[in-house]
Amino acid sequence: MRATFIGVGGADRHDSQVAADAHAVVILDRAGWHRSQGLVVPGNITLLELPPYSPELNPVERIWHYLRSHWLANSVFPSLADVMDACEMAWNRFATNHGLIRSLCAVAWAPAPPAL
Repeated sequence: MRATFIGVGGADRHDSQVAADAHAVVILDRAGWHRSQGLVVPGNITLLELPPYSPELNPVERIWHYLRSHWLANSVFPSLADVMDACEMAWNRFATNHGLIRSLCAVAWAPAPPAL
């Protein structure tokens, strides 16, 4: 079975395949674009919303906090281009540090495979 989830304006499109005899759970934060009334969800897919404020359940919240506190806070940017450049630099520094990624994203309920 193919499930297609389309975000606001169709910009975010997520295609996935779930075997007919399997069941998938898609975990969502409570962002407004995750709450479309027009979304048709197949019977073998369950949408599970996180509690309203639960950064411990959503690793991306820890990543965003780390980027802000280590590379983006207490800065004044002369232009939007400079903001974008700083965000790109922060993301690239983060993305190349596999130990940092593991430390921020590891959760007891989703053990990571051994490092290669």
